[in-house]
Amino acid sequence: MKPGRKHKLVDAVRSEWQVSIRRACEALEFDRSTYHYKSRRSGQAALEQRIKEICHVRVRYGYRRIHIVLRREGWHHGQNKTRRVYRELGLQLRNKTPKRRVKAKLRDDRRPATRSNETWAMDFVHDQLATGRKLRVLTVIDIFSRFSPALAPRFTFRGTDVVEILEGVCNAVGFPATIRVYQGCELVSRDLDVWAYQRGVTLDFSRPGKPTDNAFIEAFNGRFREEGLNAHWFLSLAEAQEKWRIGTDTTTKNGPTGQSATSRRSCCIITMTQPACHREKSAKL
Repeated sequence: MKPGRKHKLVDAVRSEWQVSIRRACEALEFDRSTYHYKSRRSGQAALEQRIKEICHVRVRYGYRRIHIVLRREGWHHGQNKTRRVYRELGLQLRNKTPKRRVKAKLRDDRRPATRSNETWAMDFVHDQLATGRKLRVLTVIDIFSRFSPALAPRFTFRGTDVVEILEGVCNAVGFPATIRVYQGCELVSRDLDVWAYQRGVTLDFSRPGKPTDNAFIEAFNGRFREEGLNAHWFLSLAEAQEKWRIGTDTTTKNGPTGQSATSRRSCCIITMTQPACHREKSAKL
């Protein structure tokens, strides 16, 4: 036990039992000269305050980078003191994978996919029906082949709904090794976590506020919105489900394996026919 901690215990014993310093030190086997010792070092209140200010502005700085900033400002103490004060203030950064998500990992060593069903990407697209009711579409894409195994529109999604869709799709085309997802409430649910663990699928979560971590699905959703959702409208959910089908794209540029624009790759084409009422309105215009 460090002397500073024993000093506090002696004071606690004295106040609790109303005994002298000598008896308290004897009971705790603490030398009285150490108890009476007064440090000649200058106070560190100013240093603590400055470290707090730096951490408030630079929230991702560890003690090493904080020490560099202090040295630039004219502080001449060693790095060990910065580390000690930093730890005493409880400012350590915590970069731990959530324990509950056994099959989850943080973004650290992403590599390009080299085969189909190696890495999928998944996200939601928001839209609305002609009646104004909100609509959500679960989009899934294989980042190697650009094949979209699922486009599932629903009014609301829960974790069990996502599991149901993935189970049906994977039984048809196979299970991926990894699925890149963002940290939405439906995708961090316990249901999806248990499903991924049982099926041996790793959930690769994007960092909050970093859409570039899942750039493939973001690009796919942009094309899906421009060519599909913005160009067509639907009166009901059943109608939307009937109009989408999977096809083959022969004009996509530069695929994941460096293929030319004319090479044939499996892709998702959303072919939708406008409702009759919409065609009538367009004819009138």
